[in-house]
Amino acid sequence: MKVRAVQTSAPPLGMLAQRTMGHPAVCGCDLLCRALWRSKIFRGRKTTHNTNRLGGRQKGSHMRLRIATLILLLSGALPLFADQVTLKNGDRVTGKIIKKDGATLVFKSDVFGNVSIPWDQVTQVTSDESLFVLLPQGSVQGKLATVDDRLVVATETAKETVALAEAPVIRNAAEQQVWERLQNPGWLKLWAGFVDFGTSLARGNADTTTMTTGLNASRATRTDKTTLYFNQIYSTASLEGETSTTAQAIRGGWGHNRNVNSRMFWNIFNDYEYDKFQNLDLRLVLGTGLGYNVIKAERARLDLVGGGAYTHEEFSTPLSRNSGNAYWGNDLSYRLTGNTSFNQAFRMFNNLSETGELRVNFDVGTVTALTKWLSWQLTCSDLYLSNPVAGRKDNDVLFTTGFRITFAR
Repeated sequence: MKVRAVQTSAPPLGMLAQRTMGHPAVCGCDLLCRALWRSKIFRGRKTTHNTNRLGGRQKGSHMRLRIATLILLLSGALPLFADQVTLKNGDRVTGKIIKKDGATLVFKSDVFGNVSIPWDQVTQVTSDESLFVLLPQGSVQGKLATVDDRLVVATETAKETVALAEAPVIRNAAEQQVWERLQNPGWLKLWAGFVDFGTSLARGNADTTTMTTGLNASRATRTDKTTLYFNQIYSTASLEGETSTTAQAIRGGWGHNRNVNSRMFWNIFNDYEYDKFQNLDLRLVLGTGLGYNVIKAERARLDLVGGGAYTHEEFSTPLSRNSGNAYWGNDLSYRLTGNTSFNQAFRMFNNLSETGELRVNFDVGTVTALTKWLSWQLTCSDLYLSNPVAGRKDNDVLFTTGFRITFAR
C-alpha cells in the first residue's frame, strides 16, 4: 500500500470573490477572505492519506468548497445592508442615514462615525431601511433611491418622487420618534437632569463631616428650554467636644431660553443665594438678555450671553443694597470621550450703580458615565465679590466630587 502527502491549493478567496461577484465593494472583504484562506480552516495541510480512500479526500474538498461559497455570498451581501451616499466628486460613503434637516445631511459612516454632509454636494442616495421623508404633498415612509436627479421614495403602496435638490426633511426611525415627542408636549414631559451627592468624613483628633448635594433639571423643546438648579454644601467640625459649622451655603434658581432663530435666543433668569460665612442672608438676581450659539456640533456647544440684571442683597451685619448690573459670559460643553464630558460656565456682573464693583461666578467640571444612569462628577466653583462686608474675604473656591444620578421623563 502506497502512502503519499497531499497538498491542496486554491487561489486566494479575495481574488476569487472579485472575479465572481464583480462588485467593487467586495474588495473591502478581501483581507478577511485572505486571512481565512491562510488559516487552518481553508489552507491545505500536508496530511497522510491512503490513496485508495479517494472518497474521504473528496468529502473534505467538498466541505472546504461549501464554506468558501458561504463566505463569498456573505462578502457580496455586506454592502447591500447599508445606506449609500454619492457625492459630486465621485466619493461614495456607506453607513446609515440619520437625518436631513435644512441644507445638511447627518450620516453615520462605517469609518468616521457621524458626519455632516452639505446636501448640495449629494448626487445619489440609497437606503436599505425605510426612512421618513417630508414631501410637498405630505409625509411618507419608505426606502430611498435616486433616478435622474430625483429622489424616489418606495412606500408599501406606491413610489413618490421629488427633485433631489428640493428634498426638505429626511429622518430615520429614531430621529422621527424624537421629533414626534417634541410636538406639543405636556409641561410635565421632556424633563431630564441629574442629582449629585457627595460626602466626606474624618474621625480622630478632630471630627469633620461635609455633605454636598445638587440638582439640575431641564426641559428642552424645539423652541425653548427651561432649567431649574439647586446646590448646597454643609460642613461641621468637632474638637474637644465643641462642634462648629465650617461651611454653609445654598445656591438655586431657574432660567428660560426662547429661540429667536437657529442661532440666537432670548433668556430670562432668577437666581437666589445664601452664604453664612459671607454674612449673606439673601442675594436675589433677576436678569434678561440675549444669547448666541457660536458652536453647535455633535461633541461641542458654545453659547455667548449678555444683558442686564437687577440685584438685591441682604447681609446679617446688617446691610442691604440694590444695584443694576450689566452681565456677560458663556456656557461651554464638550464631550472628551464616549464616557467623559467637560462643562464650563462663566458670568460677570458689572455694577452700574457703583462703577468699578463687580461679581463673578465661574464653574467648571467633568462627568464620567459609569452606567446608563450613574456617573462620577468633579466640580470646581469660584465665587468672587469685589465689595464683601467688612472682615470677609472677596473670593470663595469650592471643590466637590461624588456620584451623579441622571433621570429623564
